[in-house]
Amino acid sequence: MQRPEDAIGCLLWRVAHRHQREMDRALADIDLTHLQFVALVQTAWLSRDGATVTQPDLAALSNIHPMQLSNLLKALAEKSLISRPRSPTDSRIKQVVLTPAGLAALAEAMPRASGHQQRFFDDVPKASPLREALRQIVASWGDDP
Repeated sequence: MQRPEDAIGCLLWRVAHRHQREMDRALADIDLTHLQFVALVQTAWLSRDGATVTQPDLAALSNIHPMQLSNLLKALAEKSLISRPRSPTDSRIKQVVLTPAGLAALAEAMPRASGHQQRFFDDVPKASPLREALRQIVASWGDDP
């Protein structure tokens, strides 16, 4: 059996969880978690051209389990950062709409998240090849939007 520090899966797990913990700390004083920030960013991305965003759209992009996403979106709605109206064409589907407060929170969170990401990854020698290798891994799955 190889040592944990020799297993790429273990290293990825450690990096991902450390990144999430540090992002949680960077966003804590604006009352956002890393996962909530991700949901806001991805909602903004999907709706960038005025497109309607649904929970299934967001689940597909974020790769967050639908039940976990539903709970996450409930928390964001309780903070008035999003609204979740029913789809006018299918009452089983909820839309996800950023509120003005959600846009303001996102505007405040983006520089913090960008700064954290730069400190966490860009200062690492050879981060660019790592980024490309991770893109290739994700692309190989064939299910990423």
